[in-house]
Amino acid sequence: MTAKLASLRPIAWLVSIGMLVGLVAIFTWVPTDCGMTVNGACFQGSIQRMFYVHVPSAWVSYLAFTIVLIGSFSYLRSGRDKWDHVAHASAEIGVVFTAITLVTGMIWGKPVWGAFWRWEPRLTTTLVMFLIYVGYLTFRSMATDTTRGSRIASVIGMAGFINVPIVHFSVQWYRGQHPLPVVVNPQEGAQLPVEMLITLLYMVALFSLMYATLLALRVRLGRLEAQVETLEAI
Repeated sequence: MTAKLASLRPIAWLVSIGMLVGLVAIFTWVPTDCGMTVNGACFQGSIQRMFYVHVPSAWVSYLAFTIVLIGSFSYLRSGRDKWDHVAHASAEIGVVFTAITLVTGMIWGKPVWGAFWRWEPRLTTTLVMFLIYVGYLTFRSMATDTTRGSRIASVIGMAGFINVPIVHFSVQWYRGQHPLPVVVNPQEGAQLPVEMLITLLYMVALFSLMYATLLALRVRLGRLEAQVETLEAI
């Protein structure tokens, strides 16, 4: 197990260095967003740089809950604990990144909307998604029968995924204040300048690698926890 953890160290260092490179690009390379001006000043200005953390965090939450869906289905189908560990670990990571998405969105929204929170479709459905998977984790922690708890949690994890596409398409299905997609707008195509697009895609890839690293670490920790519980029961 120690050797397996050590094998992840180079990836962890790569993610750390990559994050520093990304921050330098965000604050020095990409242009300040001036798509709209108010009294000669940029409407959003530097606060728009939150975009390069907000969007990748949202992407990781989608990815994490997709893995919860796959892991939960595979566990119910096969009964193999490894899939339950994957689903559980991915749900924890997904909740963290959804929280980051909500917080960065609130910070970004304050100067743009004049308030930290608006009950508009994207924000509301994202909050619902967050609460669903917090409920998933809470149920798991309270279950006295581990096997039964894992099975019921798997059903919750699968059912909860229904909200993920609702979150994603909410800006197109419902009227709200959240902007439409700017990477590729269905009506207008790609809208970002090259520097912004490259930096965004870089951060999405980096956050995806960070997710994969955290998932591997958390799954291994979950297996150790299961072994400890088995030894304690003897």
